[in-house]
Amino acid sequence: MTDPSAIAEYWERVRADAPALPGAVPGAWAFGATPEHADALLALVLEGVKTGTASSLWDYEATGDPQPYLGEFSIILDGSGEPRAVIETTSLSIVPFDAVTAEHAHAEGEGDRTLDYWRASHERYWRAYSENPRGFAPDMPVICERFRVIHPA
Repeated sequence: MTDPSAIAEYWERVRADAPALPGAVPGAWAFGATPEHADALLALVLEGVKTGTASSLWDYEATGDPQPYLGEFSIILDGSGEPRAVIETTSLSIVPFDAVTAEHAHAEGEGDRTLDYWRASHERYWRAYSENPRGFAPDMPVICERFRVIHPA
């Protein structure tokens, strides 16, 4: 578990470089489900390759966590829970899994960046790591999010 004081200290350092950012510390989270996956996806973000992500609306409903929103800032953690970057959500849509576009799959930056790769890898992910009892379905609602990096560590 990441130390909340470390997150707050990181946010203050980021705000020292960009004082227009809000004072409230944003949510902090890592991509993926394992430390290795978090590090690999973070590397794609920091390289500018990964500019999108997808999440299951069902998972948000199951956990009660707040859904992403347009203009949201997020602190991105590495696989060891250390804050490494800040992103801002720039667009958001909720679509059925089988309606996610090739353009969105490409923005996620993973694998060969094709829609076929995206569908196969995300189906595997949600079958293995979903936080809701429904798991995966071809018509499940997916939150497609685009973001920009505000501050790399």
